[in-house]
Parts: sequence; structure tokens; C-alpha cells
Amino acid sequence: MSDPTGRKAVAAVWRIDSARIIGALTRYTGDFALAEDLAQEALAEALVTWPREGVPNNPAGWLLTVGRRRAIDAFRRRSARDEKYAAMAHHLPEGGALTGAEPGPAPDDVLWDPDQIDDDTLALMFTSCHPVLSREAGVALTLRVIGGLTSDEIARAFLVPTATVQARITRAKKTLGAAGVPFEVPPVSERPARLAQVLSVVYLIFTEGSSASSGDEVIRFDLAGEAQRLARILSRLMPEEPEVHSLLALLELTAARFPARRGPDGETVLLQEQDRRRWDRSAIARGRAALAKATDAGRGYGYYGLQAAIAECHALASSVQETNWVRIVALYDGLGRLAPSPVVDLNRAVAVSMAQGPAAALPLVDSLAGSDAFKDSHQLPGVRGELLRRLGRVDEARTALEQAVRLCGNERERAVLARKLAEL
Repeated sequence: MSDPTGRKAVAAVWRIDSARIIGALTRYTGDFALAEDLAQEALAEALVTWPREGVPNNPAGWLLTVGRRRAIDAFRRRSARDEKYAAMAHHLPEGGALTGAEPGPAPDDVLWDPDQIDDDTLALMFTSCHPVLSREAGVALTLRVIGGLTSDEIARAFLVPTATVQARITRAKKTLGAAGVPFEVPPVSERPARLAQVLSVVYLIFTEGSSASSGDEVIRFDLAGEAQRLARILSRLMPEEPEVHSLLALLELTAARFPARRGPDGETVLLQEQDRRRWDRSAIARGRAALAKATDAGRGYGYYGLQAAIAECHALASSVQETNWVRIVALYDGLGRLAPSPVVDLNRAVAVSMAQGPAAALPLVDSLAGSDAFKDSHQLPGVRGELLRRLGRVDEARTALEQAVRLCGNERERAVLARKLAEL
């Protein structure tokens, strides 16, 4: 009789250990695409076996052993005398099946070398976020092999068809293979550039989760939570890198406000209207601790450190009025010098409006009107409409807010803009 707890156990183990399993199989086979396929085959085998025969004592070891056996079968089909097949067979636990027949339960005594696991997981992160991949492909592949999400889950998170996600993952694996990307932690000289790509992918996943660009939910908790989990893994694997801790700090401090950002009916609650007693104090403490680790490195704040420091200013304030807006403006000044962008300039203008008033901020916003970054975005007209409203220029504010409503893709944020418009 099938036990439903078996299927739940498969899902839980896969979410926790998929990166370790795929990493180990990639190291054994030397083929990233093959390893991902082998891991999926092991997963399918577990979905059949565990509900029927029970969950093994070492579930991750079971999946890894089945994946190894599938690898041996694959190499055997290519060549009965292949040297790699012989090397793989040497590592197989005694008594393992060497054919495509039913493997039976895998041994529970498969040993996991912690150092090797960390190396494999880190190499997997660098591989799935390699610069040869497009941003969309890197995100999809990272969520698949590191996060353990299915194609359906990734598609739901980004509101795209499952076929699109599957095509991105397939294309990514082919690209990595064609480019001959090695499965390894990059040499020290290459790590800063490669690490920037890894951090960027994790940040992009969190950004889409924390401020959904479309759909009817302002926050996609599963997506944001997955990014936090990836950042925690990375901070454990690369504890000497301050920007890794900075990114984790930024994610924790931002996520701390999630409980107060949604009203009873799922509507968006703006910062000035949030009940700060609902902010997650544990997340704030974790974020500040991570930022302190970044600070202890003594290199000064980087791109994520500056943003985390801004988030800390909000976390420490008892109200919008008590927020240290002067410091936030200064931090945005540093961010603008380090990584100039129209989005940074717009956020700085909002901080200026709080520190010096809307009249000081409006020219800064107007100077961004020609930027391609806001061509199809509601952000610029939304901010401009709010500043004009505060200045009492009602007709101009109405025009700007009407444009913002028209451009906004998220239903919850559009409702907030529409409410502001109605209040005029």
C-alpha cells in the first residue's frame, strides 16, 4: 500500500539536498547536464519506491547511490570498457546493481564528506550562474539545481509558461556544455567577477519575490524565501566575502517588513502606514548580524552593503518621521557613485523628499524623465505624482498618477495608485 508520507519525504529531501546530490554527481561524471538528468531519474525512482517500501535511513545517500548507478548504466551503454565506467564502478558500494534493472533500496551508509559537499555546492552555484548564460537562464537553472524547484514551480513564480522555463533550462545546459564550462570553484583571481554574477542572480530572484512585477500578489513569499535560503548557503560557503554577508543582510532586513506590507485582504500597505510592531525582529537581528560581519572585513560597504545599510536605517526607526533620512541620502550618494543607475537616482530623490521636502526632490525626478529605464514603468510617474500631490499641484499630480496606474503591472500596487488618484 502506498504511503503518502513517502512522497512528502521525497519533496522535502529534494528541496534540502538536491544541490548536494547534483554537485556530487557532476563531480563523478564530469558532465553537468548528465548529472542533472541522473538526479531527476533518482528522484523519479524515489517517488515510486519510498511510498511503497518506506523512507530509507539516509534519504540523500539513497538518491545519490541511485544516481551513481544510473550514471554507470549510461557510461556502460556508451562503451563496455570505458575508463570512466571502470572508475565509477570502483566507487559503487559493494553489491550495487550494474544494469538498468530495478536497483532496489540503496545502502544507508553512503558517506558525505562535508568539505567535498561544500566544494560541490559552491561549484554548482558558480556553474549555474556562469556569465555565458543569460540572466533569465541563470535564474531558472539556479532555482532548479540549487533551489530544488520544479519547472512548474519556477513558472508559477515568474508567471510564465512551464514550457518557457523548461526551454530556458535546456538551453542553459546546452550552452554550458558547448562553452566547455568546467565544474569547479573558480580560481581566486576569477572569483570577484564570477561572484558578482552569482549574487546578482540571487538578488534578482529576491527582488521579483519581494516586489512582484505582475500578478495579483505584492509579495511572492516562496520566491523571496528561496533567495534568502540561497544567500544563507552562500554565506556559509564563502564566509570571507563581505558582499555575500551584505546581500544576506539586505534580504533579511527587507523581508523583516513583509508581515506589515500586506493588509488583511492582501492589499499593499505603504511604508508610512505600516504597523512596525509587526516587523519580524528576529529577521532584523539576523540582518544586522550579517551586516556586522560585512563591516568587520574593513573594506567598506559595497553595492549590497550600502543597500543593506539603508534597510538597517528603516529597521532601527520607530516611524517614518524618526528615520535618519539624511544618512539614507548619503548612502544613496555612495551607491550612485559605485553603481550609477536611474533607479538609484529615483530612490535617492525619494529620500531627499523626506529629508528636505518635495520641492527639493521634484527637479531630481524630472531630470530622469527621459531615461529608458522608466519607459514602460509606473515608478517614475508614481513618485512624481506623490511629490506634486504634496506640493498641492493637484492637476499635475492627477496626470502623473493616471499614467502610473496605466503602466503598473501588479494589481495590488495599481490599487494603491488608484486610491491615491481617487483621493485627489
